[in-house]
Amino acid sequence: MNRWHPLVTVACVVERAGRFLMVEEERGGPHTLFNQPAGHLEPGERIKEAALREVGEETAWRVGITDYLGLYVYQAPDGHTFHSHGFFGMALAHLGNDLDPAILAVHWLTLEELEDLERQGRLRSPLVMRRIRDALAGKFFPMDVIHER
Repeated sequence: MNRWHPLVTVACVVERAGRFLMVEEERGGPHTLFNQPAGHLEPGERIKEAALREVGEETAWRVGITDYLGLYVYQAPDGHTFHSHGFFGMALAHLGNDLDPAILAVHWLTLEELEDLERQGRLRSPLVMRRIRDALAGKFFPMDVIHER
């Protein structure tokens, strides 16, 4: 029997002084793409721990996650379904560690710069701006809506 297996991911919106922490990635197209620090949940990992790990690996920043943005379901053009847990956090300290090899650069971008990248089709998915707009609108949930053992 074929069973459906959505891919579980995490992403973290981090804002500081009107700029958002973003990663630039090479995805095999004509241009690099931009995304929040994000990635897949690993076996045995808690969702919030995964978000903190991904931010550290991809940006070399330690963040404090303060809020849950919600569960975003995305059907990618290739047919994969992603269940992406969105978080909001604040930058605490730059760690100075090496970045994940898939990351070309880390940027602090304004909303206007991100909207320009969106118009150019250079965001990793439509969820990038959706999470930012939800955060700017104050659409937060308390962290205790996530129940993990």
